[in-house]
Amino acid sequence: IVELPVAEGDRVTKGQVLARIDPVQAQSEAASAAEQTRALESDERAAREQVRAAEADIAAAVARRRDADQVLTRRQELATEQLVPASELDSARAAAEAAAAQLEAASAAAARARQNLETASRRVAQARAQQTRARDILAKTSIESPIDGVVTRLRVRNGEMVVVGVQNQPGTTLMTISDLGAIDAEVKVAEADVLAVALDQKANVTLEAIPGRTFSGKVVEIGASALPVTGTAAAREFRVVVRLESPDPGLRPGLTCDAEIVTSERTNVL
Repeated sequence: IVELPVAEGDRVTKGQVLARIDPVQAQSEAASAAEQTRALESDERAAREQVRAAEADIAAAVARRRDADQVLTRRQELATEQLVPASELDSARAAAEAAAAQLEAASAAAARARQNLETASRRVAQARAQQTRARDILAKTSIESPIDGVVTRLRVRNGEMVVVGVQNQPGTTLMTISDLGAIDAEVKVAEADVLAVALDQKANVTLEAIPGRTFSGKVVEIGASALPVTGTAAAREFRVVVRLESPDPGLRPGLTCDAEIVTSERTNVL
């Protein structure tokens, strides 16, 4: 980390730079990828010019063969009437065969040129993909906030080493950004009571940090499966999320609380 302009508790906005990772290697890779792409694009243009030249050679070979075929036809007609010697007929026939061979050679050269162009185009596409990857890695050396919120936990300091997460190895967690505009209380409900809980039910939440005060809320999420059993406890519990309707600005993530969820109401009864 070469720059860390925020501290724990700071309020940040979406898109604000939170940290910068040493960009030297990423910049070098991005520059190398850009130069490689330009070089391969130049090769692609040269291959395209070769295709045009090969197509022009085919057109010239077609014209030569047409002319040689016409000369051969005239010589054959004259030879039928014995107006030309046999040597001229043989020369015309050889010229026609040479023109046909030249046309086949030009066609083969054009096919090779088209294949070279296709290969060059694929190399350019591959280089552009690598360039996009290098640009993405370079862009990610600047860590930006994805939301408006508060830095509720800062786990690193300027100058520390960070690693990218790979398979079976988590990456370094830099910080936690929390949106305190909506605060949820996560509570555990016993399996004997969870079936009575439903979405949008009213709830009252009390916090140990603010004794004597009750926050109203409603159920916004109910766990679909039981939480893992810890220790020797045999009772199963389910995770239920209660969203506070009017949270106090001083609340912070990690506070402990209790919740009373109203699962049913009865009126006009003894």
